[in-house]
Amino acid sequence: MRVKILLIFFMIMMLAQSVNALTGRAIMEKSNELTEPRTAMSRLLMLVHKGERVEEKEFTLQMKQYPNNEDKTLIAFIRPTQIKLLTHAHEGADDDQWLRLSSGRVRRIASTDKGRPFVNSHFYYQDLSSNDIDDYEYELIGEKEAVDVSCYQVRGIRVVGEKVYDYLVFYVRKSDYFIVRIDFYRDGEFHKFLENYQVREIDGILTPHRVKMERADGRGKTELVLRGVKYNADIADMTFNRDALR
Repeated sequence: MRVKILLIFFMIMMLAQSVNALTGRAIMEKSNELTEPRTAMSRLLMLVHKGERVEEKEFTLQMKQYPNNEDKTLIAFIRPTQIKLLTHAHEGADDDQWLRLSSGRVRRIASTDKGRPFVNSHFYYQDLSSNDIDDYEYELIGEKEAVDVSCYQVRGIRVVGEKVYDYLVFYVRKSDYFIVRIDFYRDGEFHKFLENYQVREIDGILTPHRVKMERADGRGKTELVLRGVKYNADIADMTFNRDALR
């Protein structure tokens, strides 16, 4: 009996050590290790809900990863405008972003504009930037259900570059460490939240087919609906040159 009791005791101790080792940083590292594409080409429908009015927009998105944890992304609207947004992500620094207006004029997005809405949607320029895992400090704050699945709650405070939000709360799915929801806090208040729906695997990559960014007060939201995606196809580097915006 004594041996059995000791065995149970040691099992409990090992389990406790395993749970304690699962820090916020460790959870986000597991999420960061999920398979990502080298390149991506997709087409998306944007639905901007403001009151009873719904505005439809459609755009293509091309992304390519580069060495040193850098990547480049081009968003090009098909309708109703010809706006383009080019983003160059850098490790340990703010991303560079340039906006091509319908008039053809190109302007750089200043760091002070990162918290402004993109094409009158509920996404800000900061939300369209790539985030490196080291851009934030993390803390495991609890466990909670989100998008009908059990998740870890991890608070992230940005420590690199422009700080648009006070902090974020990531809801990381326990089953595979995929992030299904992000809460955004700004000016001391719960500001808005993003949720990923219809997450399915395409070529080994977990891909949400519908994304929703909604105001915390319920007074507006923007939905993105995936119309098609292709991973790991060749994309020429010149696609992401600033001159390509003109």
